[in-house]
Amino acid sequence: MTQTYSQLTIDERGVAWLTLERPEVHNAFDDSLIAELNTHLERLHVAAERGEIRLVVLGSEGKSFSAGADLGWMQRMVEYDFQGNLADSRKLSALMHGLDTLPCPTVCRVQGAAFGGAVGLAACCDIVIASEKARFCLSEVKIGLSPAVISPYVQRALGARQMRRYALSAEVIDAPTALSLGLVHQVVAPEALDDAVAAMLETLLAGSPQAQRATKALLFEVAREPDSKATRERTCQVIAELRVSAEGQEGLASFFEKRRPNWTPTDKTATERDA
Repeated sequence: MTQTYSQLTIDERGVAWLTLERPEVHNAFDDSLIAELNTHLERLHVAAERGEIRLVVLGSEGKSFSAGADLGWMQRMVEYDFQGNLADSRKLSALMHGLDTLPCPTVCRVQGAAFGGAVGLAACCDIVIASEKARFCLSEVKIGLSPAVISPYVQRALGARQMRRYALSAEVIDAPTALSLGLVHQVVAPEALDDAVAAMLETLLAGSPQAQRATKALLFEVAREPDSKATRERTCQVIAELRVSAEGQEGLASFFEKRRPNWTPTDKTATERDA
């Protein structure tokens, strides 16, 4: 039986749970885990484009979110030549890009330490909810390396000025500081972490799946060229397309008719909560 280091499950609401399962080594990355995650992300991209999933939650088992690179993997990389290291780095880059560009909303659940590449995973998610015990660190320079592959995503989250400090100093960032820097969106007590994630999922599930996908795609364009003529025209096209779409019409109708739109969960718990 082939050993696996991660798991992908999809619940009845269309929420996909992508979970790192190497708690004995603090969910550290190695080439096998990266390959697994890339395979999962390829599947999730297709499923999200087809509307088969609504959301993705990235999490992990154990006390740590992820310690970054696995020590055994790093020892093997020492023996690689330049081309071998380049090929290896491209697989990690594909992981970050794949997570960052998932069409549907993504939520990252951080219960503990997130070091090295794990900071990149968090930065690639749309929403990060962290325990008060969470710690973040761009630790690479301490061992003669650089947070190179993850830098586009982390710098986008932190801003260029703060990125310079933390990428060069390798300081540990506690949860409140991560919140103030914009790396994390919400910090809660450890025992409240799962409830906070559940509440965020419920909030996201109330939104139109089509509108969320369109908005996420549009925001990538807006970030690249905030005020170009092409971007302004694209914003007009997106809202016009959504207004005449089936979900757009349903959303407006449900608003004026004071009822729940047809994409929202209809389970008993949700109904009772709205009553």
